[in-house]
Amino acid sequence: MFSGMIRELLARIGDGVVDYHLLLGEQEIALNPLIGGHIAIRFAGERHCIHCGRKANKLFNGGFCWPCFQRLAVNDLCQVKPSLCHYETCREPEWGDAHCMIPTYVYLAKSSDIKVGITRNLPGRWLDQGAVEAVPIALVPTRKMAGDLELFLTDYLKDKTNWRKMLRGEVTEASLLAERERVLELIPDEFRPYILPDEAVRRFTYPLEHPPAKITSHDLAKGAAEGRLLGIKGSYLVLDTGVLNVPKFAGYQVSLEAAAGAESLSG
Repeated sequence: MFSGMIRELLARIGDGVVDYHLLLGEQEIALNPLIGGHIAIRFAGERHCIHCGRKANKLFNGGFCWPCFQRLAVNDLCQVKPSLCHYETCREPEWGDAHCMIPTYVYLAKSSDIKVGITRNLPGRWLDQGAVEAVPIALVPTRKMAGDLELFLTDYLKDKTNWRKMLRGEVTEASLLAERERVLELIPDEFRPYILPDEAVRRFTYPLEHPPAKITSHDLAKGAAEGRLLGIKGSYLVLDTGVLNVPKFAGYQVSLEAAAGAESLSG
């Protein structure tokens, strides 16, 4: 059995399929070997801020205590809506330099329907969202400029993933390359110098073959996420009893038990 604070679900390009690890405190636990076996994740009753470590009765925005939620730039609205970037009045200019005033990709991805998004690193956001196909369309100098282009393109494309469709594998059959060509024709002149003209579509396979027909969510505050681990996709552990959106419970102190005979847990 392992115990610790949920920090992050790590997704990496593996040998043929995406490879997942759970960062639990300082421990990195390999999850792919547990697929097919019984697991139980139980809330131990305490929550701690993922930034300062403060014990808190309630956490905000994926694991922050109220003071850190109010104080840190990472919790500003512009992190959700990058077109609202306000670097000139940023509460943490050095953080803004490192996270916002850097080259940022604008991309298309298929997780359910084709969507537009932005990311600093590839393939990071693609794996987080459970994309089965993705392709960059532009690399612009700043996060705000990427947000402006993304906002423009939302008149023609979705910018959200339908997580239930994503887990069920209900993905549009529309050609991502054809949609990319259509979108490139729409891009305003101010962004055209940053278009990436010759990008190949990247494809990803996840360790989830047969999701349950009915998808319900586990809430660790109300009970354990326990059952047979069917697979993992995006930010979700998929059990035969329901799904667990791991980032939602960042900061929760938990225990993790796996059935005896499972392969090595730590990696």
